[in-house]
Amino acid sequence: MQTPQLFDLTGKTALVTGGGRGIGKSMALGLAEAGADVVIASRKLDACEEVAKAIEAMGRRAWAIAADVSKLDEIERLVEEALGSASRIDILVNNAAFAWGAPMLEHTPKAWDRVFDLNLRGLFFLTQRVAGHMVEAGGGNIIHISSMAALRGVSDALEPSIAYNASKGALHTLTRDMAIKLAPDGIRVNAIAPGAFDTSMFEFIKSDPERRRAFLARMPVGRVGNEDDAKGAVVYLASEASAFVTGQILVVDGGWSVQTS
Repeated sequence: MQTPQLFDLTGKTALVTGGGRGIGKSMALGLAEAGADVVIASRKLDACEEVAKAIEAMGRRAWAIAADVSKLDEIERLVEEALGSASRIDILVNNAAFAWGAPMLEHTPKAWDRVFDLNLRGLFFLTQRVAGHMVEAGGGNIIHISSMAALRGVSDALEPSIAYNASKGALHTLTRDMAIKLAPDGIRVNAIAPGAFDTSMFEFIKSDPERRRAFLARMPVGRVGNEDDAKGAVVYLASEASAFVTGQILVVDGGWSVQTS
């Protein structure tokens, strides 16, 4: 197989949660550019519809579905609607996530549960439901979107998000365990751990020139991630280019997680 064929997703259908904006939007567009049809899901239907229109303009099929994947009944409805429209799901990208900012000693049970209900509980049960379909179809590809926050501890002053960080750390273990359990069924499971990306979450730094300079000085490559960085990572893991890769965490952070000073 020649290299372009390794990355070709023609004939595949992907479901991307949290695909209406940010990294999820970039990944949905990247999968479509590689040839896949895409189901875009998030709580905000208008954002999903905008991405779907952009994908359809490429000549691919796309469907927008509003769903809150922290709720089990909405997970079931999402999968039913996706399969009813697209008839198959070959690639699942679990990107939807939630972060709650609060110092460790002030974090509440309600906030903790809200983070874990989406980032881990909802993700697991959506994956379980889609994986069941993939087993019947003879295989598939599951990609969890984690975070470099899972790889190190950090002060409350810099990142008051202990529940989010913990949920992403648990997701790394879940990725590895799922990969082993689903490998006999022809399903690969990997995760992408992004660092800082140029999305709405980065606005609070971009709006302060001094803070931006100080932040970028900590980045070995001297910049934050962009749309192409997100596309390249997800297309690689979704395609035959990574056919011998499962149970792995692909860190896409410009070297930030290995910076020691």
